[in-house]
Amino acid sequence: MLRTVHETTGWFVIFANGAAGLWALVAHRVPAVRHPTLWWATGVAQIAIVAQVTLGVVLLSVEDLEVSQFHMFYGFVAMISVGLIYSYRQQLEEWLYLLYGGGGLFLMGLGIRAVFLS
Repeated sequence: MLRTVHETTGWFVIFANGAAGLWALVAHRVPAVRHPTLWWATGVAQIAIVAQVTLGVVLLSVEDLEVSQFHMFYGFVAMISVGLIYSYRQQLEEWLYLLYGGGGLFLMGLGIRAVFLS
């Protein structure tokens, strides 16, 4: 059951970060799509990464699984990247939509790599 939840939420993390990242990139060029909902979607997508990594750690402690070291590596890199993206938001305020757009797509890519290396 826990493993199925981890796999399902993994795909949610990928699609949510990809969608939020694309939305932010479009918002950089098209001010009409700049809406507070973008930041809520980005927050949900990035918090889902932290929840996903936590769920993976719990899964490893509960079940005796053989998992690729790179799978865990990409998960932790994604979680650290969320913190780095957030920490640069004030310094890069002029390019905030690009920061979160590129960051969202980067996080999506890390999620894809983690899924295919599991």
